[in-house]
Amino acid sequence: MDIKTPIRQSLNLSSRILDNYVGDLSEADFFVRPIPGMNTIAWQLGHLLVSEHGMIEAIHPGISPPLPDGFADAHNKEASLIDDPTKFDTMQTYIELMREQRKATLAALEAMSEEDLAKPGPERMAKMAPTAGEVINMMGLHLLMHVGQFVAVRRLAKKPVTI
Repeated sequence: MDIKTPIRQSLNLSSRILDNYVGDLSEADFFVRPIPGMNTIAWQLGHLLVSEHGMIEAIHPGISPPLPDGFADAHNKEASLIDDPTKFDTMQTYIELMREQRKATLAALEAMSEEDLAKPGPERMAKMAPTAGEVINMMGLHLLMHVGQFVAVRRLAKKPVTI
């Protein structure tokens, strides 16, 4: 097995889990704050997009689709406190943007050689993901970390267990 195979598997599995967890949610569910201090799915997806876009662009510039104007600011830490759904995008927009970014992330993985993947990643990620390959792999893990939080919304909405 080459180094790309487990990274690709991590990215694809996390995308499938995301699709399972949000596939039967309503637009309103994306804006539920299940407990005080827990972020909405809308904000978390925006945060994931901004993070993945930034990390992938740092190791393979120009491969990611551009984010909409103002998107990063609308999903910064301060925006996580906003409860007004009109300040966020639609559920479909988040899903489409996530799919497009993940395609770009996979394209970056495929375009890079094993030597490229072994090169240092962005300095700000050096403690958690010191190489470019580890940064790409971290995108799947980061998504899983947040998607796990979506279960609280699913339980409130009385949705079935999907995994």
